[in-house]
Amino acid sequence: MPEQRLVDLEMRLSYQEAAIETLSTEIARQSRLIEQMQLSLKRIVERMPNEPEGAARGSLSDEMPPHY
Repeated sequence: MPEQRLVDLEMRLSYQEAAIETLSTEIARQSRLIEQMQLSLKRIVERMPNEPEGAARGSLSDEMPPHY
């Protein structure tokens, strides 16, 4: 029995190591994706006009829709 227990523990360890490697790879991929998204967002914000935050919303809400 002790031999089988050792084999079982070694198998569990190898599965856990594989799972950790998979998770590590996924975290690295997601980190790169987040960095790309942050850069894209920064570029979008830089292209936006430099108006106060409420200025654009206020002018649109005062305008009547074209079908009225």
